[in-house]
Amino acid sequence: MNLLDELRTHRLLAIVRGPDPAAALTAVLTLAESGVALVEVSLTSADALDVIRRARAALGPDYALGAGTVLSAEDARAAADAGAAFLVTPAIAASLAEGGRLGLPVLAGALTPTEVVQASSGGATAIKLFPASLGGPDYLGALRDPFPGTAFVPVGGVDAGGARQYLDRGAVAVGVGSPLLGDAVRGGDPAALRERAAAFLAAVRR
Repeated sequence: MNLLDELRTHRLLAIVRGPDPAAALTAVLTLAESGVALVEVSLTSADALDVIRRARAALGPDYALGAGTVLSAEDARAAADAGAAFLVTPAIAASLAEGGRLGLPVLAGALTPTEVVQASSGGATAIKLFPASLGGPDYLGALRDPFPGTAFVPVGGVDAGGARQYLDRGAVAVGVGSPLLGDAVRGGDPAALRERAAAFLAAVRR
């Protein structure tokens, strides 16, 4: 898959993280049915690899399903074996280089200008600006001055209103966890998740 094209086209990456594997799987499938085209399942979730494996089987080979919080080379290999099409890291980690060796695109976490340079030099497809809430849209705007060609995806504390602000300041997409998922990862009402997904999809449309 071309992760950068997917991010630029769809502009929303949903982040699924939770303690209940069955609820997490339901959340992934509900998001896909609701039109959310990119989903990552955090490896900090209970039985995350099995959730990815089962979601891949249900969604088919072409859906943009990734693994998040991928830190080690071992994590990267396990995620790839489970069916992840891309990797997401919270920081510059061994998984960045391993993703390259596996042929998987990596959305690599960075916050400072130095980290942006290191992640880009290490082969990151795009930069996960994390935690974005520390600087907000103005900080993203400041980073875009020295890095105009870098694809930034703010993650951390992004709600529907904030999503629009980040996109207006030049983000290619936003990554959203709890403001979108709510209680769905703990067995909450899928209908409510569909409503939140519709609100976020509306917010990120050009």
